[in-house]
Amino acid sequence: MQRSPEGGLLTALSVENRYIRLADHFYTRIQPTPLKEPKLVLFNDDLADEMGLEPGDREDWARIGGGQELLDGMDPIAMKYTGHQFGAYNPDLGDGRGLLMWETTGPDGRHWDWHLKGAGLTPYSRFGDGRAVLRSTLREYLCSEAMHYLGIPTTRALFMTSAKDPVMRESIETAATLMRVAETHIRFGHFEYTAYHQGPEATRELLDHTIALHFPELQDEPLPDRYRLWLEEVVRRTARLVAQWQAVGFCHGVMNSDNMSIIGDTFDYGPYAFLDDFDAGYICNHTDQGGRYAYNRQPQIGFINCQFLAQSLVHVMDEDDLRRALRCYETTYNGTFESLMKQKLGLEQDAEGDMSLIMDLFSMLHEHHIDYTLFFRGLSTRATRGNAPVRDLFVDRTVADDWLTRYDARLAQETRSPEQRDQAMCTVNPKYILRNYLAQEAIQDAQTGQYDTARKLMAVLKRPYDEQPENEHYAALPPDWGKHLEISCSS
Repeated sequence: MQRSPEGGLLTALSVENRYIRLADHFYTRIQPTPLKEPKLVLFNDDLADEMGLEPGDREDWARIGGGQELLDGMDPIAMKYTGHQFGAYNPDLGDGRGLLMWETTGPDGRHWDWHLKGAGLTPYSRFGDGRAVLRSTLREYLCSEAMHYLGIPTTRALFMTSAKDPVMRESIETAATLMRVAETHIRFGHFEYTAYHQGPEATRELLDHTIALHFPELQDEPLPDRYRLWLEEVVRRTARLVAQWQAVGFCHGVMNSDNMSIIGDTFDYGPYAFLDDFDAGYICNHTDQGGRYAYNRQPQIGFINCQFLAQSLVHVMDEDDLRRALRCYETTYNGTFESLMKQKLGLEQDAEGDMSLIMDLFSMLHEHHIDYTLFFRGLSTRATRGNAPVRDLFVDRTVADDWLTRYDARLAQETRSPEQRDQAMCTVNPKYILRNYLAQEAIQDAQTGQYDTARKLMAVLKRPYDEQPENEHYAALPPDWGKHLEISCSS
């Protein structure tokens, strides 16, 4: 049994720390750089319970988040990886401001990495200071949890601390840390590092570690089938994840290969956004001048990152197996995206022309700048509220009427009642998403020391598919200032 600060018990939890069994070149042992007077500002009770934690006095966790104290068994390391950033290979990457503190197993047998973001300088900080700032830390806390409750694979946020230490970005900001947890922090970039800097044996060592810990169902498969089946599964998970992003209208913003999780989690929340007025080419990252990571390019970039991963395996896998695995991407993405969109439209039966209906819908939303989330939610309540929630989104309501007529003709081929269909559609079309302006309001209050706005917002985002009449204003169209906000990478 391990004990938290001041005797709080971590129940039914065991420490593994298996990553540090890899060769020394995979990481550097380093201690966090302490913050001054860290304060615990957010703690995820539901996740803590899931992980087997009984927090005790929660303020004691501030010392862990602030780098002032370690739990018995914590052995912090900065992981080494490389990757392609905006299409160019960068050999100098690694954990530049975060540390893998330890690995634990919860009461359900699930493995958890604890990764402290904003922990201070590491050998891979390059020109950075190793710190994270309050605004970006709160944005990651909110969005990773929002994505979880939307049902999209993601890293999670266990707790967040703030401190008075000044951090220089475009202006002077205050420091913060996030204890990010995930089943693994291994990225595509870890394999690029072994391939280009350490050689085939290191790649095999990392492959065997990854499969044993995170894909145990493949352990008994003979080689080379084991590696091929593993890569196929990684490619499929990546394709499914990107299809889920597209279906919910999520823009990642920085789909570098070092930000791609090997298990298909949404990873590293920087300049992200959920779509407001629909724009197929929307760019949420103002440093992405060429639009490489625009919303409509995410499916292609997902495949390109899988190609980068496959390229790093050419010395340990047969090229035909690599090509076969990559072919899984298109079929998985197309199948997943079509299935998700048909669920959003309430279509159970297969019918010729469904993809034409879907793509024409996207064209209409783009041409008329229709709010993505409100359109699909309005489509999900027609049995009780009629067409008004959809029609009122359009300046020219005849455009909506024409498409609804075509949609109703397609619905005539379905067998469910309108009420049953609405009920099903409301479970896949969220009413509440983390709009950028809502996150910005929470940040502005947090910068004055007030976290009630963030806590209230988080409570709403935990129930994205529920009506929540008392929280209707969170689902409203954003104010003009809150539309199409662009976020920088400076965090």
